[in-house]
Amino acid sequence: MASEQTKVAGRRPLLRYLPILLIAVAIGTGLALGWHEYFTLQHAIDARQSVRQFAADHVLIAAVVYVLGYAIAVAVAFPATWLLTVMGSAVFGLVGGGLLAASGATLGATALFLAARTAFGDVLRKSAQGFVARVAAGFERNAFSYLLALRLAPVLPFTVVNVLPALFKVSIPVFVGATLLGILPGTFVYASIGAGLDDIIASAAAEGRLPELGDLISPTLTLGLLGLAVLAVLPTVLQSLLSRRSKA
Repeated sequence: MASEQTKVAGRRPLLRYLPILLIAVAIGTGLALGWHEYFTLQHAIDARQSVRQFAADHVLIAAVVYVLGYAIAVAVAFPATWLLTVMGSAVFGLVGGGLLAASGATLGATALFLAARTAFGDVLRKSAQGFVARVAAGFERNAFSYLLALRLAPVLPFTVVNVLPALFKVSIPVFVGATLLGILPGTFVYASIGAGLDDIIASAAAEGRLPELGDLISPTLTLGLLGLAVLAVLPTVLQSLLSRRSKA
């Protein structure tokens, strides 16, 4: 009996690293098969009509494949997920594409969060001391607000914000809620590009050239991203002002 318990206990440290191992295998497989070569603006433009046709004929299947594909891309920390958002709205429309992209991003972010928490969360929390421990305590007390601010203003890479809460005692509902709510505005900013992708392509064609990444950046996009940054900082500024008044 004791030997069986020892074997089970011995397996647990290995099982906790299984999610991270699966993600590493997925990344290696994707790179080996050259999947990253398909995540380019030109390939997205070339494939958009055939993808639209498939989505028109198989709406549910296309939506599920898109959400799962987006989730996998986020879970393996693929850097060009914004292009998936653009393509999603080019195929499913501004609202449909934006909602599907946000769903896929939230699903993938949650998977990465759970993988990191399972593999490293307990160890890192136990080793946290001094300043790190105080930051952890503050984060845990205001987890939803902190996460929401980090999602609204992308001051840290998306992947870092997926892993960071795993170091603290952040519940799954709080993580999912703050992630979904926080990424919706930014997602629809990028989705607006996809909704107008045909116009961008036509404008570039009229000039006798292929579309470039610079063509996607418009004053509206810039203002939208600046607005998100202000929106993220505003609650912190208001809280600081209220705190000063209460002390005065």
